[in-house]
Parts: sequence; structure tokens; C-alpha cells
Amino acid sequence: MKQFVLSLAAFAFVAFTLVSCGSKSDPKDVALNYLNALKKMDYDAAKKYGTPETGKMLDMLASFSGMVPDSVKNKAKDVKVTIKEAKEEGDKCVVTFSSDDKPEATETLNLVKKDGKWLVNMTKDDMGGGSPSEDAAAPVEEAPVEGAVPAEGDAPAGKDSIKVDAPK
Repeated sequence: MKQFVLSLAAFAFVAFTLVSCGSKSDPKDVALNYLNALKKMDYDAAKKYGTPETGKMLDMLASFSGMVPDSVKNKAKDVKVTIKEAKEEGDKCVVTFSSDDKPEATETLNLVKKDGKWLVNMTKDDMGGGSPSEDAAAPVEEAPVEGAVPAEGDAPAGKDSIKVDAPK
């Protein structure tokens, strides 16, 4: 009987080890789990799928989440995310996804492989800003200021060269 219990325990240990160590992280699964946690504003759960830098970005988002109205939070929980594809290139992967609240918009999520695990790599550049796209509107020219006087020695007065004297 003792040998049977030891054999059963050894089998259970081997089975547990194979299941827990044998599963490789899939970038699509990691991205989906991260995005689902993020839409629920469960930043601690989302951190489990991210790099340390991603964790810092999530801490920043968490600090602002108190300002988000409950109605927006509740609506976000119902959004369904669909992973479209994952393009792996070595230790980097770009996952393309969309959500049912904006089905026409395709977004991307960057992942990196660390110690055999795929992790979301969100940086400050991923937080919005970025460079303007090619189809962005050109800067608007300022309208001439009425009553402006060209500065002495400056280019001849024209609609684009003016000097506004400050009060003395």
C-alpha cells in the first residue's frame, strides 16, 4: 500500500510538472489576456502579462482610473477584443487586434520574449503621442494682426512679416 501511494504521488508530481512547464506562452493568448484585464481596469492582472516597463505604464493608468466615470468603466467591460494576427520576428512580436466598439480600427500591441515567455512591452511612445501621420492636416497659417508694424531693418512689410510693439 505504501508503495502504491508513493507511486501515485510521483505520478501526480510528474504530471503537474509536465503540464506547468510544458506550456509555452503564445503571443495571441498573452495579448488577449492582457487586453481583457486592461478593459476591466484590472491593472494588477494586466501586469502579469507585461514587462517591468509595462508595469510602470499600468501604474500610471491606474492612478488616472479614478477619474473615469463608472458608466465608461462598465461599458468598457462589455467590449469584445478580437486578435487578428501575430507577427513574430525573433524575440519580438506585433499582435494586431480590433474591438467591437471600433470594428473598423485595427490596433497593435508589441510583445517581447523574455526567458521563454511572451510579455506585452508598452512604452511611453505607445501611450498616444507618437509622430503625426502623413495624412495629418498641414499647420494653419496665422492671420495677420491688425495694426501690426514691420520692424525696422526687417524684411519688407508683407502679409507674413509683422512686428507687434509691446506697450512701454
